[in-house]
Amino acid sequence: MILATDCGSTTSKARFFKKLGNEYRFVASGEAPTTVEAPYEDVTLGVRNAIREVEELTGHTLLSDDGIILPSKGDVGTDLYVTTSSAGGGLQMMVTGVIKTMTAESAERAALGAGAIVMDVISVDDGRRTFQKIDRIRHLRPDMILFSGGTDGGTVRHVLGIAELISTAEPKARLGAGYELPIVYAGNKDARQQINKILGKKFALKVVDNIRPVLSQENPEPAREAVHELFMEHVMSHAPGYDKLMRWTSVPIMPTPAGEGKMFRTLAEMRGVNVIGVGLGGATTNVYSVYDGKFVRTVSANLGMSYSICNVLKEAGIQNIMRWLPFEMDEVAVRNRLRNKMIRPTIIPQLIDALVLEHGAAREALRLGFAHHKSLARGLRGIQRQRTVSDLFEQSLEEETYIDMMRINIIAGTGGLLSHAPRRAQTVLMLIDAFQPEGVTKLAQDSVFMMPHLGVLSTVHAPAALEIFEKDCLVRMGTCIAPSGSMETSGSIAATVSLNLPDGSNLSAEITQGELKLIPLREGEFADAEIAPRSNLDVGAGTGRPVKTKIEGGVVGIILDGRGRPLALPDNSAARRRELIKWFKAVDAYPQAALQRYEAALN
Repeated sequence: MILATDCGSTTSKARFFKKLGNEYRFVASGEAPTTVEAPYEDVTLGVRNAIREVEELTGHTLLSDDGIILPSKGDVGTDLYVTTSSAGGGLQMMVTGVIKTMTAESAERAALGAGAIVMDVISVDDGRRTFQKIDRIRHLRPDMILFSGGTDGGTVRHVLGIAELISTAEPKARLGAGYELPIVYAGNKDARQQINKILGKKFALKVVDNIRPVLSQENPEPAREAVHELFMEHVMSHAPGYDKLMRWTSVPIMPTPAGEGKMFRTLAEMRGVNVIGVGLGGATTNVYSVYDGKFVRTVSANLGMSYSICNVLKEAGIQNIMRWLPFEMDEVAVRNRLRNKMIRPTIIPQLIDALVLEHGAAREALRLGFAHHKSLARGLRGIQRQRTVSDLFEQSLEEETYIDMMRINIIAGTGGLLSHAPRRAQTVLMLIDAFQPEGVTKLAQDSVFMMPHLGVLSTVHAPAALEIFEKDCLVRMGTCIAPSGSMETSGSIAATVSLNLPDGSNLSAEITQGELKLIPLREGEFADAEIAPRSNLDVGAGTGRPVKTKIEGGVVGIILDGRGRPLALPDNSAARRRELIKWFKAVDAYPQAALQRYEAALN
């Protein structure tokens, strides 16, 4: 018997797993509001409430009368308890480097890879004056600082200059001012002795190998390991109630993004494919990519669906959120509904209109999170490359991102809003609209939001985590077929699709420009497909070239997306709303009565 919990920014989740016969399976889940803030200020209260719900559902006793997790003995307790956490804002870090697009960017990738939220990046060339940097460092109050800069053997002047800035600012930790702020130094090794003199007496300094020992190489692992160690030793021990939670488990508490990322990485390695994953949380949007073996994790701070939903409104702009509404709503009402969600983060939509609005905000959070991710999923800068004549005629994506959506095989989502959407088709449409897959792409989601739990479980019991992941966690939603390129005339044929179905029958369908179509194909079923695009469109083999592949079905089915890439909505309000209603109807995303009501309002 295994008990796993996740202390989220809004909700604490408990998941109970058990060996049934010869296999490990998911049994029950419990959820309760997180209690890290006043008046409770004890994260274990929310954890206990979530576990009590599991007890009620299963009839199995997990807690003692005084609220302590019981070890397995007879018919009570659990054999193993593990937990992840992003409560209280998760791990918040400040990052420094000499050059913003080189050593500072490498340090940012390392911090994000450790599951941190990067609050700010300080560099010599970031455009701020010295006093502004000192003021920013002093008032930021991070949990930790990752200090990088310079290549081994290079000049130490700029690195020491940053150290003097930190020393002068004397930043204090976010949780508890009575202990030294942890700093991980992962810069030029020739500066270590002087760095220790400047910072060693004021801060909990830990020195590790350089993140960027040479310009052509990145070495983030030593810094990530140090971040995890200091997170447990300094940060978690000072957060409200975490000292008790740490005593309950013998397994180190893992940041929620690190647990999610571990399972997305596992998915890519198990299938041998390129994967985009997203965890849409209450305070952050976490995006993960495994592309040609390269793993990148980004945590977009303040892009979430409860505490941070108003920041999504600010970053995306109200018009970008409202463009996803198939009904008329004035800006004041939109702002008020989103503000209510921010100040009452545990409420869920009671009306279809509120649900559609929340899904519109989610699309924008996912879009912005993915844009942030792509800005860091790129080759190392500062490296001299030998160029050929062909480079003059080809637009290089290396400066922007190496992620090519045509080569992404799976897009998968987790997080409360995606996992608990009333209809799976809603999640599918949000993922397609935000990430805009091209060619042939499988879609999947976390069934009840258990990826973080399985991520930390995999560190101590990998076979159980993988078995539960395959059988109970991963929901196959279906496959999206989307020709890449701009569509010209709405209603004309973009591509033809020929399917050999599992029952031996053949089915022919057309991908129509500007439209969505749904072909039912159940989970676990496969069809041989031949896709022939129009001469100026691409489905994976080049413009105008047909593709033969095996298509996997799912809970939703096969989605034929003829809306073009990039996806563009009509500027005219009435035309845009008609298009949205048509698309929602095509995949049965929302109740027909609501869509008919929206349609009637247009006529």
